[in-house]
Amino acid sequence: MATIKDVAKMAGVSTTTVSHVINKTRFVAKETEEAVHQAIKTLKYSPSAVARSLKVNTTKSIGMIVTTSEAPYFAEIIHAVEEHCYRQGYSLFLCNTQNEPEKIKNHLEMLAKKRVDGLLVMCSEYTPSSLDLLSNFASVPMVVMDWGPNGNTDIIEDNSFSGGYLATKHLIDCGHKNIGIIAGELSKTTARTRYEGFQKAMREAGLTINKNWVTEGYFEPEDGYECMNKILQQEELPSAVFCCNDVMALGAISAITEKGLRVPDDISIIGYDNIHASRFYAPPLTTIHQSKSRLGAQAVNLLFERIAQKDKNELPHGHRIGIYPELVLRKSVKTLL
Repeated sequence: MATIKDVAKMAGVSTTTVSHVINKTRFVAKETEEAVHQAIKTLKYSPSAVARSLKVNTTKSIGMIVTTSEAPYFAEIIHAVEEHCYRQGYSLFLCNTQNEPEKIKNHLEMLAKKRVDGLLVMCSEYTPSSLDLLSNFASVPMVVMDWGPNGNTDIIEDNSFSGGYLATKHLIDCGHKNIGIIAGELSKTTARTRYEGFQKAMREAGLTINKNWVTEGYFEPEDGYECMNKILQQEELPSAVFCCNDVMALGAISAITEKGLRVPDDISIIGYDNIHASRFYAPPLTTIHQSKSRLGAQAVNLLFERIAQKDKNELPHGHRIGIYPELVLRKSVKTLL
């Protein structure tokens, strides 16, 4: 295997000059540069990524810490992030944590050893332990892709409150007055803010929230199925149900169908996230759109800005960028007017 000394010898220059050509750290005459590149090509020389990173103080890699890569919403965002990184010549180290502090700690230590240039975080919920761990990583540029911790990190906000309000307002505008909700864990920020948006829309319309139609799940299809069955056991049924993510909506539709009822003829369903599969539900799901590609691109671009600012010792206080939810109309909500 060829070394940098072999390249220097063939090109008739010093190893320092070869290094400057590879890393673009100093002006080199065009003829000399061409000779070095020709030698590299002839010898099939591949510079050590580790050695190069030490020279230029960059590894062209970023770390991404997420709760899970299995959930469709997370998976689509991760795909968008990876694609954007690839186009910019960066590698992505993906770490699943299941929000376990020990896993977060181990992943952060691993990413530190790999000298990643920056870090993306999307953990859904942040415990005091995980916040402490992230604060210990403060010397690395960081972008938080959900509600996240305050401080010297940039945050992409998904405005879940507005999304919950928008979903419920649509049901009300379609003539629904008896509306239930299948929420996530209301102790969690994302679930709670969507529920608070639901509450606001109901209050504004002067509608009563039936506690028997308020259920909590864990953002999985099984939870949507079980929560919908609890609602279906009530003597009085809602005419519409807001499911706080699309996969719970899938479970809810399954439960409704098993009871011999139909969506939207008997019960209307609206989801949240607009995952790719939601358009292929039966019926196609009316939902709240969260642009995963836009979120991924903005997060990566913002992180690149932070990386560049770090090189210039310009790290301002973190700022927030909003991603605003949009209503997607399909076939799962019936108009009663």
